[in-house]
Amino acid sequence: MIKLTINGIPCTGEKGETILEIARRHAIEIPTLCHDDATEHYGACGICVVEAEHTPKLLRACSTLAADGMVINVNGPRAKQARKVALELLMSDHDGDCLGPCRLACPAGTDCQAYVKQVALGDTREAVRIVKEHLPLPASIGHVCPHPCETDCRRNLVEEPISIANIKRFMAMDMLEKEDKWKPGKAAPTGRKVGVIGGGPGGLTAAYYLALKGHDVTVTDFMPKMGGMLRYGIPEYRLPKAVLDKEIAEIAEAGVKMENNVTVGSDVSFEEYRKRFDAVVLAIGAWKSTPLGCPGEELGGVYGGIDFLRSVALFAPKDIGKRVAVVGGGNTAMDACRTAVRLGAEKVYIIYRRTRGEMPANDDEIEEAMEEGVEFKFLTNPAELIGEKGRVKAVKLQVMELGEPDASGRRSPVPVEGKFELLEVDSVIAAIGQRVDPSGFEAVGLNKRGIIAADEATFLTDVEGVFAVGDATNKGADIAIAAIGEAGKAADVVDGWLRGDMKPCRKPFVSRRSVTAADYADRERLARVRAANRPAEERKRDFLPVTAGFDREQAMREAKRCLECGCHDYKECSLIRHADAARVEPDRFAGAKRRRGSETRLAVIERDEGKCILCCLCVRICDEVAGEGLLGLVGRGFGTAIKPQFRNSDRIKVCATCLKCAEACPTGALRII
Repeated sequence: MIKLTINGIPCTGEKGETILEIARRHAIEIPTLCHDDATEHYGACGICVVEAEHTPKLLRACSTLAADGMVINVNGPRAKQARKVALELLMSDHDGDCLGPCRLACPAGTDCQAYVKQVALGDTREAVRIVKEHLPLPASIGHVCPHPCETDCRRNLVEEPISIANIKRFMAMDMLEKEDKWKPGKAAPTGRKVGVIGGGPGGLTAAYYLALKGHDVTVTDFMPKMGGMLRYGIPEYRLPKAVLDKEIAEIAEAGVKMENNVTVGSDVSFEEYRKRFDAVVLAIGAWKSTPLGCPGEELGGVYGGIDFLRSVALFAPKDIGKRVAVVGGGNTAMDACRTAVRLGAEKVYIIYRRTRGEMPANDDEIEEAMEEGVEFKFLTNPAELIGEKGRVKAVKLQVMELGEPDASGRRSPVPVEGKFELLEVDSVIAAIGQRVDPSGFEAVGLNKRGIIAADEATFLTDVEGVFAVGDATNKGADIAIAAIGEAGKAADVVDGWLRGDMKPCRKPFVSRRSVTAADYADRERLARVRAANRPAEERKRDFLPVTAGFDREQAMREAKRCLECGCHDYKECSLIRHADAARVEPDRFAGAKRRRGSETRLAVIERDEGKCILCCLCVRICDEVAGEGLLGLVGRGFGTAIKPQFRNSDRIKVCATCLKCAEACPTGALRII
């Protein structure tokens, strides 16, 4: 027997054992990609290097025999640096998508590819389980999300993106209507209490995941019902509130307590509220409309977009008259103009200072508004609101033209000197933005924009134990799924803080492929499935849903268009786990990559050369363990590749019962099919 120390832990081993073997037996991890206990030592990947006291060079733990008295440091600075460089070199030639572009584009990180696949298979229960790992309101978000996932969908390179939002809406609605609903597991009670101020999508999300982690969670909101902007900022025809109610009820079933009509800062002071809880999450949203900033905006009949939509949601709509001008080009402006149509306005205008091409609103929303009779006045901007007897009667419009691009990349509108239009109106709705109202939270620090300042990695404010997420923080108002994404991450951080082990949130490293339409030239062109809208003349007269969404057949057919871009082995991939832990920067070694492509000569195993790192583990497994020798290195230098080598195709029949090479592959280059 020999004795040695690894990472300060006394270890014993037998003479002839490697450092790696002894470390594993003592539950000490030494990263490696090319080692398997069933094969001979090889030392190809170079990431198992360790430092040994009194030894100037680094040692490969998988092939270095341990000696009595050795003192080994697995994570010394030299070893970590060498490991990082080795991983960066491997990743610089690795050609594969860890995650689908759709998932990377989703602010909440929902696994779009996985739940779309389950819908294609007809399993909405599993689809909902997958999406609820990151999103507790899939039906509501499926109705209203502007779906950035679809913008990045690789199907765009074939014809049109997958209709991910409609698929999510279908599967979530399908599960809401079942008696045997999927329900999440819940951790044992921790005895810790968390208060969440704000019952919008961010607050409800933080509360849901903190409750599942075993904490006693209460959501406090100043409005009569929970839902925040999903309830009071989005019209009924886009999101039926019965759907939202059902999803909020499921959050309550997870153990979240809810108290409404309580305004922190007036009904109870923020300091008093804090004393009730071990931690507090601020998710107060942005409930103030941004003013127009032009003369006359104090006149009667001039409303903020959020204020107007909230009045309708509370069944006390503002007096808008018959001629309505809505200022703005985002989704709130579209909601406001289309709501005005449904309230009986005979003439509704959108005033937007840029062109249609620069409008941030969803194309579908713009098209539907046009179908419903809304008139778009592009390249105009309010210069003055003209009143009579204290109420607005006209808008003086400055005619604009596009100049140079601004910080957002859109061309900046500039006034055309001396050119104006006059538009007669009964009311004006300003839908140009939202602001935070920090009243009652004066103890919490704000940034220069008057928004709550929260650390972007921990979500902590400058008040001990107080965290903040969503529209009220840092960058201000954004889409609902962005607030949900922040809140989900914050729940993990708050949970760690309550347990005395807070870990800041950081973006994990993932591999991404660079592809063009040529890479998908062989794919069959399949038309995107579209849910039919109700006729404009019918729908503009009520607040019923514009569309019923997908039925089961439509959802499954659309889901089957998915190209399944993300790696099948991401959760088990040793390469990406070690690369992420080392915080690699492979772009330092950017350059040409080896040829890529996949083939199935092994019949039951698909081989993706782009993901192969030439660790030769599959070659050695096939030779030393299976005794078949079907795989080997082909070529020399940079063009070297691992390929099947056999003359008699009958030899591959053993693969169907073996599969050991695919099971051992550390990168997902081999997939069992």
